[in-house]
Amino acid sequence: MTVKRMDNIGIVVADLEAAIGFFIELGLELEGRAPIEGDWADGVTGLKDMRVEIAMMRTPDGHGRLELSRFLAPPVVADHRVAPVNALGYLRVMFTVQDIDETLARLRQHGATLVGDVVQYEDTYRLCYIRGPEGILIGLAQELPERAAP
Repeated sequence: MTVKRMDNIGIVVADLEAAIGFFIELGLELEGRAPIEGDWADGVTGLKDMRVEIAMMRTPDGHGRLELSRFLAPPVVADHRVAPVNALGYLRVMFTVQDIDETLARLRQHGATLVGDVVQYEDTYRLCYIRGPEGILIGLAQELPERAAP
């Protein structure tokens, strides 16, 4: 086996404070913030004179992380925030929540908008996609209780 675990998913944002607030409201914890720059950062990203501010968010179970990055230099070169759900490349991050309706109500106060509908998949999940801060596509899933056999 070559992979030990998935460490984090990175999302580039323009407004780091709004993104942090949104993901805290969703239930993630701010693990830390740091400026990133220097020869090692240039080397790993392939960007000369890169300067970025990051915030590492951790899921409540401690296993998942989301790295939010705000680039100070070089300037952002592309914007995929309004890409439809069938666009090539990074699509979305999916989070399992306890109560999808309650979560949606809280996140709407932070600007979240529903992409389609809240739907039910068999007797297993209720699911939806939302657009979060800056149009970031987020999936929400609520596990449904197992039905007792008759």
